[in-house]
Amino acid sequence: MKYLNVISILRSLTVLLLIVMAQQLMAQTEHKDTPVDSIDIMMARIDSLTRNDSALATKEESVQSIMIDSTRIVKQKRDWSTWRPDPKRALWLALVLPGAGQIYNRKYWKLPIIYGGFIGCIYALSWNNMMYKDYSQAYLDIMDNDPGTASYNKFLHLGAEVNSSNEERYKEIFKNRKDKYRRWRDLSIFVMIGVYALSVIDAYVDAELSAFDISKDLSLKVEPTVIPNHSGGNPLQAQSLGVNCKLNF
Repeated sequence: MKYLNVISILRSLTVLLLIVMAQQLMAQTEHKDTPVDSIDIMMARIDSLTRNDSALATKEESVQSIMIDSTRIVKQKRDWSTWRPDPKRALWLALVLPGAGQIYNRKYWKLPIIYGGFIGCIYALSWNNMMYKDYSQAYLDIMDNDPGTASYNKFLHLGAEVNSSNEERYKEIFKNRKDKYRRWRDLSIFVMIGVYALSVIDAYVDAELSAFDISKDLSLKVEPTVIPNHSGGNPLQAQSLGVNCKLNF
C-alpha cells in the first residue's frame, strides 16, 4: 500500500511537470516556430501517465477492498464443550513451567494448590537454611574456645552463660540443632521437587482422562442368577446359585 501511494504521487508530479512544459511550449509557438510534433508527443505522454495513474488507483482500490473483506471474515468460535486437551502437550507445558499444564487443561482451580505448595517449600527452605547457618556458626564459635567469637550467646536464655560446667552440654545442643535444620532444609528441597513432579503427573493424567466417559450411561447392575453346572450327574446338583454383575458403558 505504501509503495503504491509513493508511485502514484511521483506520477502525479510528473504529469504536472509535463503539463507545465506543454503550456510553455504552446506559449512559445505563438512567438516562435516550435514543432507541433513535440507538443503532440508530450500530450501523448501525459495521456499515458494519467492512464497509468487510473490503473494504479484501480489496483489500490481493489487491494483496499480485499483488506476490508478479509477483516469482515469472522473466525469460527471454538466449541469448548467438545474440546479435549493433548496429553503430550500438557506434559511438556508442565515440564517447562509449573502450572502451565493445568492452565492448558483448563483446570484453573488447581493453580492455588500448586503455587501454594511451591511458596510453602521456598519459605521452609529459606527459614531452615538461615537457622542452619546461625547454629553452624554458633557451634564453630563454641568449639574454638575463643572469647572474641561468641555468637552462641544470642541463643542462650536470659541470664544464662556458657562455662566449664555446661560447655559440653551446649556443644551437643548446638550440634544437634545444626544437624536438625540441615535435614529440614534438605527435606524442603525434596518436597519442592515432589510438588513439581506431582504437578507434571497431574497435568498428563488429567489430559489423558479428559476423554474418559463419565456420562449417565455408566452403570453397574448386580443381581442373583442361576449358574449351570454340567459336570454334576445329579440334576439337582447341575445348577447353582450365584451373583451376576453387569457393567454398562
